[in-house]
Amino acid sequence: MDEQFINDMFEKLKRGEMSEYFVKKEDFLSIREVLVKRPDFKHFRGIARRNGDVIYQYREIARS
Repeated sequence: MDEQFINDMFEKLKRGEMSEYFVKKEDFLSIREVLVKRPDFKHFRGIARRNGDVIYQYREIARS
């Protein structure tokens, strides 16, 4: 996955075009690396799933 694709996915979550995005364990680190650079990082919620997969969602209120 390239950085542009990952940022596009996060933008779709932010705009409400997608409610959640499923990330396989193999892709988690590359996606996380891009996510933590974003100024709206704390608005994204990652929900851990079995076997290391993660589901990302966007929240209007940033976590503390």
